[in-house]
Amino acid sequence: MGVIVDTSVWIDVERGRLSPGDVAAITGQEPVYLAPPVLAEIQYGVERAKTAAHRQKRAAALDRLRYKPCLVMDAETGAVFGRLAAALDSAGRPSTHRVQDVWIAALAIQHNLKVLTRNPKDFQGIPGLDVLVVP
Repeated sequence: MGVIVDTSVWIDVERGRLSPGDVAAITGQEPVYLAPPVLAEIQYGVERAKTAAHRQKRAAALDRLRYKPCLVMDAETGAVFGRLAAALDSAGRPSTHRVQDVWIAALAIQHNLKVLTRNPKDFQGIPGLDVLVVP
């Protein structure tokens, strides 16, 4: 087992709304993993920062995250993603507006991991996904 921590949680840690200890209290002894879509979203935030000071703060937070093990997206991840996206579309819950979240879910399902998020609606209705919600 283990946990993929969603972008929303890392942003709240960077902004001081959550501490790393808060995250550890929720994940317990389970290993914490990064997912490439999470890194992409955080890098986007670095690039879009309005000031040099914000950019530097966000980049430093991203550098700290890079010490966590990062999962690899492979052919199996793509297959899981395709099945999930099709299931969501068939259920009338289009996957197109939350593509990054579906990739995160695909990695979690592929590796039998949970997802820790502040935004459970982003992962709602994804079959086979175990979601932990930060209170």
